[in-house]
Amino acid sequence: MDWKIFGTAFLTLFLAELGDKTQLAVITMTASTESKVSVFLGASLALIVVTLLGVLLGGVLSQYVPTEWLQRIVAVAFIVIGVLMLLGKL
Repeated sequence: MDWKIFGTAFLTLFLAELGDKTQLAVITMTASTESKVSVFLGASLALIVVTLLGVLLGGVLSQYVPTEWLQRIVAVAFIVIGVLMLLGKL
């Protein structure tokens, strides 16, 4: 295992998810239920599955699309999503 990549992935995801709408949704769900363990396990499993899909998709795409182009495509996608959110379209 490459611990540097592990640490980078952990820190990047941790900072990106901190305070986002997913965390706010989990806070809301936790406040309205007695089964906090169920919310934790459900949210954790969802994050694991979404991350697994990202890893699998990234692995497949990287076989056909150069990494440089993948980074550009993702950067443009982030910009488009950000603009759409600012305009209230998302």
